[in-house]
Amino acid sequence: MHILALIVGVVIILTVLLDAFETVVLPRRVQRHFRITILFYRNTWAPYAKLASHIKSQTRRETVLGYFGPLSMIALLFIWACGLIFAFALLQYGGGAHLSLGNQPITFRLLLYHSGETFFTLGYGDVTPASYFSRALSVFEAGMGFGFLAIVIGYLPTIYTAFSRREIEISLLDARAGSPPTAAELLTRALSSMDGGTLDRLFHDWERWAAEVLESHLSYPVLSFYRSQHSNQSWLGALTVILDATALVIAGIDGVSSEQARWTYKMARHAVVDLAQVVNAHYDPRFEERLTAEDLTQIRTRLADKGLKLGAGAEVEEKLHELRMRYEPYVLGIARNLYISVPPWIRHDKVRDNWEAGPWDRMIQAQALGRVSRERQERQGVSVDDHF
Repeated sequence: MHILALIVGVVIILTVLLDAFETVVLPRRVQRHFRITILFYRNTWAPYAKLASHIKSQTRRETVLGYFGPLSMIALLFIWACGLIFAFALLQYGGGAHLSLGNQPITFRLLLYHSGETFFTLGYGDVTPASYFSRALSVFEAGMGFGFLAIVIGYLPTIYTAFSRREIEISLLDARAGSPPTAAELLTRALSSMDGGTLDRLFHDWERWAAEVLESHLSYPVLSFYRSQHSNQSWLGALTVILDATALVIAGIDGVSSEQARWTYKMARHAVVDLAQVVNAHYDPRFEERLTAEDLTQIRTRLADKGLKLGAGAEVEEKLHELRMRYEPYVLGIARNLYISVPPWIRHDKVRDNWEAGPWDRMIQAQALGRVSRERQERQGVSVDDHF
């Protein structure tokens, strides 16, 4: 029984340490499927998101879904700590002798308590290891607990730094592509001020952003669950809009170079494909059609209003369809798994951008209208007090 406890304890410690190393320290995607982290997210995200999906308000639903990322990270750290504490208690039970100040019998429950206070370096001294093995084990556990806390302290700022870098560009996209962003808005707004290189510079910035998102989300997969600041924005939505816009340019817009668009398309598509595997997305052959013939006609009309012509004919449409099919199934698979709304190709409503909205706008407008009305009456020689 004691030998079995030693073996199980060693296996748990190695499993937890390997999982923590691959999740926190190793900066690359791990192909191994049996991992504590993978099992945790696959068994917690689906029921959590399913419950949140019943919330009718989009803002409240996104708020609830946004809790999962930070909470899951804390829960995962808690699971690692509990696993190590339990494993060291097994090792103490299997190979050590202990003394108790109150002359209590040394049970596994008491050793579990001793392991916990040792791991968190409390050191009350009410349970004392009596053999060389148990003493060495206590020292080793205390050192591991101290290192664990150091990793947690260093892990959290890294996660939030990567999240902040991701969200800066998403916020910038608001004024450039609308809320939610669309490819049609991005191209028409950029082309309104195009000086020969505006669109290329924009695509170049987003090529680098896509590379940063790929690197950070592969290194720290939990970032995929972190929602953006506004309910109508997301990292997946931003990637999709960039892919849509570059696909249109590559398909053929007269007078617009497609060289930088091709580089950006390749990088963004690389990010979408790899991140679909990170979130365990699955291919659905019945995925919805995002770009209808009517939408494409309206996009042509809006571009024509800016003096640009999107190529017509079967060849252009086939090329655009081929470009779309290389990334849209992955985008829709990620969106389905993460409960993220995929932005349309073109907006048909008059929704204001996020930068235009404010909680005081109606009061400010009402006050401004009232001031204008009083000034008009004064110019006409009518006193406001005469009405009372």
